Amino acid sequence: MNRERLERELERFEGDADARRVVARQARDLADSGFVEEDLGFELDAETVLDNLDDAPDDHSLVERWNWWVGSLELSHGGYEQFQVRIY
Repeated sequence: MNRERLERELERFEGDADARRVVARQARDLADSGFVEEDLGFELDAETVLDNLDDAPDDHSLVERWNWWVGSLELSHGGYEQFQVRIY
């Protein structure tokens, strides 16, 4: 996955630069883990991430969209919680 391209493409969700950077990094880590390929049968790429973030509720921020999608992966397959973005 091209992290820099994904980070640029995430601008459509109106998150700030820090949020885009964190989500892109988590997406890259998720792709590198091989979990999606093992559980769902395809290699994770930027388009897949963007498509899934598009499916999240419209009133969600970028980080909330990411966590919504990763949360659904956690519920359906387990092992994805580590990729959520935590805000402290």
